[in-house]
Amino acid sequence: MDINKASDFMATHARTLDRRRFEVLTGEGDRDALLAALNAYRNPDGGYGHGLEPDLRSRTSQPGPALHAFEVFAELAPVAAPEAVALCDWLESVTLPDGGLPFALHIPDAAGCAPFWAGADPETSSLQITAVVAAKAQRVAVHDEAVAGHPWLGRATRYCLDTARTKDELHALELEFTLWLADAVRDTELIDLLGGHIPETGLVHVQGGLEDEMLRPLDFAPYPGRPVRALFAPEVVAAELRRLDERQQDDGGWRVDFASYSPAAELEWRGYATVDAVSVLTAATGR
Repeated sequence: MDINKASDFMATHARTLDRRRFEVLTGEGDRDALLAALNAYRNPDGGYGHGLEPDLRSRTSQPGPALHAFEVFAELAPVAAPEAVALCDWLESVTLPDGGLPFALHIPDAAGCAPFWAGADPETSSLQITAVVAAKAQRVAVHDEAVAGHPWLGRATRYCLDTARTKDELHALELEFTLWLADAVRDTELIDLLGGHIPETGLVHVQGGLEDEMLRPLDFAPYPGRPVRALFAPEVVAAELRRLDERQQDDGGWRVDFASYSPAAELEWRGYATVDAVSVLTAATGR
């Protein structure tokens, strides 16, 4: 990858939050500035909204934006931010009796929101959203004792791991996010069980997405040295890393391969994807 072109893309096109994330990732950032950028999306109740999830433009606190907030809290390591445990408090307040989160709460301001967010049932637990939020929170828990010991995280994790074991079929995104969570807590038995849903190619079609939308090995196992990487042959991972490297665009950024629901979201996802690609490729080279 051309890191200088990636930097130029971020400066030209990315939202402030992802610019600050990129700066911290590349060793030139300020963690206080990154936290300040995240807090622009924070609500008084401790949750996050205001388009932190690019296809969910609602001002209201929602489970979806929580995963992106936890991503930032993980990137602040070794610093622990008090906003992280406050987010756990908010998540506990909207958790359903079985321990799961609804895919989304009621959205009173649906302009610019993807229909799957705006039309979600707030009374039904979602393995997909609970798993990804809990997986990201587990990354924070590594350096934040308050998050690690929060009762919400334990309940959410148990709900996901138990639910995944009872399902014969998993949507591709349920599979991806539950694998992330199983990897975070090093549940190798569940990783092996879920790995049975992935063919040797590592390609899993995303039902309901674009016709050619696929999850790939680096979606399931982006980083080396993790238990979930054992699901994929080294040559498969090497080929996927080359593919990711080659997908850097002429303007220096990367694109996502799923549909966006507003022009703003499409551009914001590119900044997000560029941070993600640089993170994965940097980890692969050990730099």
